[in-house]
Amino acid sequence: MLVLTRKPDQSIMVGNDIEITVLEVRGEQVRLGIRAPRTVTVHRKEVFEQIRLENQNASSVTTDSLPSIGDLLNSAPSSPKTPTV
Repeated sequence: MLVLTRKPDQSIMVGNDIEITVLEVRGEQVRLGIRAPRTVTVHRKEVFEQIRLENQNASSVTTDSLPSIGDLLNSAPSSPKTPTV
């Protein structure tokens, strides 16, 4: 892990196009500003972990746990009949 010391209004660069700036330091809290291209997603770690876990769970769904086409057709309500005049 790279450890850097920065003061408010000082920045670090990640690659060529991501800039992280220290905006404010209050006690144990640090406010950071992140400037990155729109194509780069930026999340707090706890949000990132939640997204990763949900994606893992979604990808582990097997087709065996899904209803078959026949089950869906048999459980679908029949369409109402239109009266003939």
